[in-house]
Amino acid sequence: MDDSHLAREPVWLVAANVVAWRRCGPDGSELRAGTKHFRGGAKVYVACAHWGPGGDRVTVIGRARHSSRWIVIDTATRHLHGFRPKLVHTPRALERLGETRNPEGFAAERAAEVSAELERYARRFRAATALGSPHPDRCLCHACLTGESA
Repeated sequence: MDDSHLAREPVWLVAANVVAWRRCGPDGSELRAGTKHFRGGAKVYVACAHWGPGGDRVTVIGRARHSSRWIVIDTATRHLHGFRPKLVHTPRALERLGETRNPEGFAAERAAEVSAELERYARRFRAATALGSPHPDRCLCHACLTGESA
């Protein structure tokens, strides 16, 4: 019997939003909206973090910028903000979760710990982007818009 029609139980993941603007290019002189794969402000779900060399990459599930299809992709932690634990019910996101290294999600307490840790990592990595390079007047990068750079 085919079980694909059965609804999957909700799973705890870490939700985050893609930064509206990010600095890139030589010395962080360029601003780009969102990322290549996600619009700025898009909600994504962190399926697993790569804690190896400093937590600078995470595997996320979200709706693609151009096609609106649900995708699984590794992205830089610094391109995300507002990490928070979230009980996910969305069937398509849960389907894609099965393609990751963490198909069971997190325990509720663990999701809270991971979200706090990822927020610290993201702030640190954003601060290190184009270190020593001045921000242009009326800079729209996430750090300037939220006051992180102060």
